[in-house]
Amino acid sequence: MNLIIQGLDIENSDLRALAKLAQASHIERVTKQAFRLVNARTHPDIPEYCAEVQLDYAFVPIGTKATNFGLVAMDMDSTLIAIESIDEMAGMCNVKPQVAEITQSTMRGEIDFAESLIRRTALMEGLPQEALQKVYDEKVKLNPGAEKMLQHMQMAGLKTMVISGGYTFFTDKIKAKLGLDFAFANTLEVKDKKLTGQVVGKIIGAEGKAEALKRIQDELGLRKEQVIAIGDGANDLRMLESAGIGIAYHAKPILREKSTYSINFVGLDGIINLFE
Repeated sequence: MNLIIQGLDIENSDLRALAKLAQASHIERVTKQAFRLVNARTHPDIPEYCAEVQLDYAFVPIGTKATNFGLVAMDMDSTLIAIESIDEMAGMCNVKPQVAEITQSTMRGEIDFAESLIRRTALMEGLPQEALQKVYDEKVKLNPGAEKMLQHMQMAGLKTMVISGGYTFFTDKIKAKLGLDFAFANTLEVKDKKLTGQVVGKIIGAEGKAEALKRIQDELGLRKEQVIAIGDGANDLRMLESAGIGIAYHAKPILREKSTYSINFVGLDGIINLFE
């Protein structure tokens, strides 16, 4: 195994200490913010050490390459983009605190997602449709390293997909902006250019995300082992479990515990460094 160490500010003393704990044969520099400790072994003190000095770590099988995979699927809110789009929409109709509270409870796994989405959407009844464009123009920002990571994956031949428990208004725009191959999300009902507070069709929640991933995997003729999934909340758990590699990005504890790798300190481009 190789131990990948990443951080915004990595001290040489920390690298040496981690290499000693892992009994690594040597250290290779990958980027200014990433190093590979070659032929490393697991050690119970490594997770705590890295947490204390704010470094990301990942034990990766030697020879793991991006070209071994065929699909990368990502959650949208707080994963691909730096906001919760539903919360920002709620701000347009002065119910942001109520909606944000439900959002956080959902991400911690305290509330069923379908119920959560129904409750949050209902609070936005009467919001003008044009407010969605205002949220996109003024609030939506990609998380650090998102474009670099996606370009790397696309150059390696992977198909790219966003699967969101949010709304198609935003995923469709993100898909076009980033040149993604697939996008799945929930559809808002609009009448007389205003939101009705209802969602059209079957709600895409935790199971829906996993189902969408499996559908595209089958369409592309891929094995589970050829799929990468990235998310941040409890609603992404089934999606990550359905992939060969599940990556928790700045995620809630419930997801970090179940993921293959966790990235807590660096940007999405840190995913690139997990592959040789």
